Amino acid sequence: MLNVRIGLRTKVIILSLFLLCLPWLGYQYVWEMEKYLRYGQEKTLEGTTQALATALHERPKLFNNQASFLSQVQKGRDLYAYPLQGPIQLDGKLNDWDDYQHRVLSYDTTHAIFQRDESTQSTVKFNHVVGKYGGYLYGFFQVSDPQVLYRSKNSLSVAKNDHLSIATLAPDGEFRRYIVATTQDGWINAFELPLDPSLNTPVEPEIRIQGQWQKTQDGYNIEFRMPLTMVGSKLGFAIHDLNLPSNSTIQPTKYSQRQLDAIIGTSSLESVDQLGTVLVPSPEIEQIIKGMSHNSSRIWVVDKHGRVLAKSGDIRSSSTAWVQNNLEAKPNNLWQGFKQDYLLPLYYKILTKPPKDFIDSLEDSTELEGSHIQRALKGKKGSTWRLTPDSKAVVLAAASPIWIDDQVMGVVIAEETTHGIRTLRNKALEKLFNVILTIMSMGTFALFIFASNISSRIRALRDEAENAIDSQGRVTQAIVPSKTRDEIGDLSRSFANIVSRLGQYTHYLENMGSRLSHEFRTPVAVVRSSLEHLNLQSLGPDAQKYVDRAHEGVNRLNMILNNLSEATRLEESLSQAETSEFPLTEVIQGCVQGYQMTYPQHTFNIAVPDDKLIMHGVPEYIAQLMDKLIANAIEFSEDDKPIEINLSLNHGSHGKYANLTVNNIGPELPDNMAEQIFESMVSVRRQQSQDKPHLGLGLYIARLIVDFHQGTILACNRQNAQQQHMGVEIEIKLPM
Repeated sequence: MLNVRIGLRTKVIILSLFLLCLPWLGYQYVWEMEKYLRYGQEKTLEGTTQALATALHERPKLFNNQASFLSQVQKGRDLYAYPLQGPIQLDGKLNDWDDYQHRVLSYDTTHAIFQRDESTQSTVKFNHVVGKYGGYLYGFFQVSDPQVLYRSKNSLSVAKNDHLSIATLAPDGEFRRYIVATTQDGWINAFELPLDPSLNTPVEPEIRIQGQWQKTQDGYNIEFRMPLTMVGSKLGFAIHDLNLPSNSTIQPTKYSQRQLDAIIGTSSLESVDQLGTVLVPSPEIEQIIKGMSHNSSRIWVVDKHGRVLAKSGDIRSSSTAWVQNNLEAKPNNLWQGFKQDYLLPLYYKILTKPPKDFIDSLEDSTELEGSHIQRALKGKKGSTWRLTPDSKAVVLAAASPIWIDDQVMGVVIAEETTHGIRTLRNKALEKLFNVILTIMSMGTFALFIFASNISSRIRALRDEAENAIDSQGRVTQAIVPSKTRDEIGDLSRSFANIVSRLGQYTHYLENMGSRLSHEFRTPVAVVRSSLEHLNLQSLGPDAQKYVDRAHEGVNRLNMILNNLSEATRLEESLSQAETSEFPLTEVIQGCVQGYQMTYPQHTFNIAVPDDKLIMHGVPEYIAQLMDKLIANAIEFSEDDKPIEINLSLNHGSHGKYANLTVNNIGPELPDNMAEQIFESMVSVRRQQSQDKPHLGLGLYIARLIVDFHQGTILACNRQNAQQQHMGVEIEIKLPM
């Protein structure tokens, strides 16, 4: 398992991560508020539809008497004049109708009003649509007819040729019929037939019906317009197809040979009852709901068949309130720029920005349906939510019934997107995140500073405690007590008190040797002089034996006092020593030469560099250091094994240093004694080998000298490559 050290600041930062719960809670709160806002929007929209429906109640004149009051409508027979986006250019080419091709109705023999030969299928068919723009009813007929017969220029008859018949119940209540025929491609000629449906003559020109007749490869196109004042609530169209007999060689201009093969139309034109209805969006209703076009709602008014009577507004547009919220403010300061460039892109990885454009499948609808409409047709308010086909917007639709004579004759529908609510939600979350981010940043920064202050004070107290006591357990400096009145200040003052008392005790122990040495010397001198006086007298053998033993004990006690005095004197002299530069190599070589003469029974192997290795220090102390190391090595070395002294110049991270090692072959150091061996009064000699007093001060003095020269001293067990000749190696590093 990894032992990972986590600092106080890291822990505080980790704990501050719980502040991230704040934005999550704020996010959940705003989402709940959005649900209530949607519910409020739904109720508001229902209130809007109810208010508009109230304005349309009991006003039957606003509704088409024929179309709106039918129990059901029949597609193809009952026509709908679609609102056009602009005027149609009457050129017979039908290019202006490309955007309305999905509204086109097709008519063939299934819509035949008359067919001369029932056994032969007519080849005539047509596509047709009507629309409304600017007080005119526009329409076109794309007729497929293999044989097109025009009206003769010299003929008074307008029916002995291919033509278009129009019948309507005029606004004045009269049944009126019209024929559109032409002698050639180009501007059409329209004629009004007599009021009596049984008569086709005489005819009168009708110049209000305008348009173009254009022959095509498959037949011909008729593009026309007529004023809405000519069109009533009922309307019908029919294409009359006249052809020559298949075996006839007569010229087409001889009308007597032309015969009517088929009549295909939207409905029969023989009487008012047989006509189909036409629904033209009501301008009166549009005027009533026009005021709603200034907000973000779209208003529909449909009859009970779901056909659109009027429409106002656009759900893509936004009201003034939404526009103000949707405006992207230009950065005018550093904070605005930072928020615009960094914060908002981060926020909108979570939030969804309302799209500026989306697919509105009902934008140009002429018929509406849905559960809310069905509920409104049953006399109750209804609402529903739907997702646009591209899943970019959610649309709320509400519907309320329009009552006339206790019957539902239509429905008011209001639609809105949730863009406004989503924009307000986003603005609320932006402000919430900005506030939370600011609070979190300031809180985390404050906690970090607080934790750093505590951590730095604890580290400073730790450093003071470590520097107060050296590796040998001596108190080197006092801890300055903190004046801060808190727990760490109390701890600092406690540590300062403890170190002070420990320093006093350590000082007492350090001076005990010198005091004991001073106090013991007088009684030792008294005992020694007394023994010397006894030696001057003639004593018996038994008494002389005891005097000799007493004399030997006094000498041993005197040696102990001398050793104690040596360590004490060295510590005092080190504090007053004057340093100089000297060649370390020559000092080591000179010392080893003296050891070879002093200890002839031992062999010394020395390896030193050719350079003098000039260092700064006291050469006498280095010589005393060598004395203690060699004395220790000789005492623990086997007689027939050499003692090795190696000196080299090495480079470390802190600069150059001299590496001095003294090796001897003999017993190893016990476990856990590599550092304690340099302490005062510590010895690892066998008890039976201690024929003279050893206080363990030799290596202690060596450490004092190394510390004085700002070096390091280490002791470790050594082993050669053959896994034999165990021993001890003492390594000293002295900075150059």
